[in-house]
Amino acid sequence: MEQTKSFKIDPASRMTGLPKQFFADLTRKAAAQAAKGRDVINLGQGNPDLPTPPHIVKALQEAATNPVYHRYAPFSGFLFLKEAIARRYKEDYGVELDPEKEVAILFGGKTGLVEISQCLLNPGDVCLVPDPGYPDYWSGIALAGGRMEYMPLTAAGGFLPDYDAIPSGIADKAKLMFVNYPNNPTGAAAGPDFYKRTVEFASRQGIVVASDFAYGAIGFDGVQPVSFLQTPGAKEIGVEFYTLSKSYNMAGWRVGFALGNAEIVSLINLIQDHYYCSLFGGIQAAAAEALTGSQACVRELAATYERRRDALFAALASIGWQAEKPGGSFFCWLPVPNGHTSASFADLALEKADVVIAPGIGFGTHGEGYVRLGLLAPEARLEEAVGRLGSLGLFG
Repeated sequence: MEQTKSFKIDPASRMTGLPKQFFADLTRKAAAQAAKGRDVINLGQGNPDLPTPPHIVKALQEAATNPVYHRYAPFSGFLFLKEAIARRYKEDYGVELDPEKEVAILFGGKTGLVEISQCLLNPGDVCLVPDPGYPDYWSGIALAGGRMEYMPLTAAGGFLPDYDAIPSGIADKAKLMFVNYPNNPTGAAAGPDFYKRTVEFASRQGIVVASDFAYGAIGFDGVQPVSFLQTPGAKEIGVEFYTLSKSYNMAGWRVGFALGNAEIVSLINLIQDHYYCSLFGGIQAAAAEALTGSQACVRELAATYERRRDALFAALASIGWQAEKPGGSFFCWLPVPNGHTSASFADLALEKADVVIAPGIGFGTHGEGYVRLGLLAPEARLEEAVGRLGSLGLFG
């Protein structure tokens, strides 16, 4: 009898070249600790803990009964949703957008951040990425076969990239760059001068700018975050990615936008024609209600995170853990105690204090020496987490 040849799956090289999913490992560790019956306080992930505002939920409930939305929606989305985000940008930032040409609807902001590299990068093309930065930038670059060059973000530089420090040989080859403010993971904010420098640098070098504005609604101390698109010349050289996940607690709804340069928006729409059919029309209707209805819920959400931030930092001070308050986002970037790496301290926090925090090394080489903590629990719970960490005797 002829011996059967063993069957082997041979993945495409693009699969084996993907970066490790950092947050998947973090989630696994947290779940394993919770499975032991431990009271785990998870502050390590960027998953909003508050529910979607009731008026948005009601809009979805009503839209779900509309037979029009039971069919395939237009591949690039309903015009009414594009008009809604254009109106929001006009009211909030004074930015004029053509809903038909300068807006692409995304299946969540992450999708667009991965797609833009596939739209613009050929194998070997250079992309500038912040270090530390959001790891999913790396995923899109890897899928496109591009090459990453890092822009260090340091405390001394306000966690802003120094364009003058980028070697000319790298800047001359770069085709795409990511910027992200309010910043994940550092919580740093950026003002108009930074975006002016960004547009000048990118225009001079011929680099497309991808501005990740996921936390654009979350600014503190009376300062509204600045949109990249507010800068003269921005639409000529780039796009901004906006999501409803953070502004409206709609993380599970998966609605985002790419906004700005019409040619890039067209490319994103084209690649999505091949990846997807269309976002459920009922969700699009509810998203439009979120954008055009009362924005009181957005203002209250930012105020909630600011109260949490202040409560957290008061608790940190009480145990002797010194750090800079974030200017925006719902993340805090905290230095690790002496004698620890970011990973060893995060492991200790989980194992001995049942607190999940994200090690900075997961966001890039320059993230070492820090951990990221999310303001994603009520004040009392945040204070309890700090108290547990304080009991480790590593501070003060």
